Amino acid sequence: MRVTLFGASGLLGQELVHQLSGNDLSSEQDKLTALSSKDAHLRDHLRVRNLIRDSRPDWILLSAAYTDVDGCESNRDLAFAVNCEGAINVAEAARDAGSRLMFLSTDYVFDGSKRSPYETSDARNPASVYGESKARAEERLLEILPEVCIVRTSWLFGHGGKCFPATILKLASTRPEISVVAEILVVNDQRGSPTFTRDLASALVQLCRASARGIVHVTNSGNCTWYEFAKEILRESGLPAKVKPVTTAEFPRPARRPAYSVLSPDSLHAYNIHMPEWQDALRRYLESAPAETPPGVR
Repeated sequence: MRVTLFGASGLLGQELVHQLSGNDLSSEQDKLTALSSKDAHLRDHLRVRNLIRDSRPDWILLSAAYTDVDGCESNRDLAFAVNCEGAINVAEAARDAGSRLMFLSTDYVFDGSKRSPYETSDARNPASVYGESKARAEERLLEILPEVCIVRTSWLFGHGGKCFPATILKLASTRPEISVVAEILVVNDQRGSPTFTRDLASALVQLCRASARGIVHVTNSGNCTWYEFAKEILRESGLPAKVKPVTTAEFPRPARRPAYSVLSPDSLHAYNIHMPEWQDALRRYLESAPAETPPGVR
């Protein structure tokens, strides 16, 4: 399987490189072309087309995106240029090269008004510029490449970059109580599914092997609020800090977050792929933490 990956330096991209560089690509016909933003800006249509033409991939994995949710609110043009127009550039190049495309999308395409897990068939109704840019990209990609595989996920955490557990652990080593985590609010009225990049990357590779198409929801199993997530991080790490629950209204952000963005796993189970519980994923994340993790954290 020949794979071209856009977004190789991101949190998920680094894990995909790790997994795709291992035994999964082992024959002479297998090859990984890992591209970061330094190699190709999604907005550069000609560059994107030439890279895909030269690498001749069976699959293109598009995990590159402008993911600063609050920044998107004040940079709408940039958000759409990267997340929508950039994705269209990749899709058109994939179509011309005869390659399959997997596009990483988000729970933010929904407004969070449901109180039961979102199905792949539920209507998109984004409440933020970031969510809107991804929702519009989904629609256009399905028009350009009817066999595209769109993977929606949520609440990513992993090694190699900023993420919620790393922020909690860093602050917990210096503060006795947390109510605001850097720019992340420890709120108790937003519910979703934390997802470990290691588990997500494994599922993406399996979906490629299964020639998946359409929309697939991929998150770790179970759900929680950010407050519950933070409590579990501290409990598993053994740090004595306390976390204080707050409401979204107490600490408004530029971009509206979905109050409920749990994604139904039915579309993933259809491929006989099952994700571990998020608590198990968190334990493995902590156990595999790099050496620079704050003292006292395993």
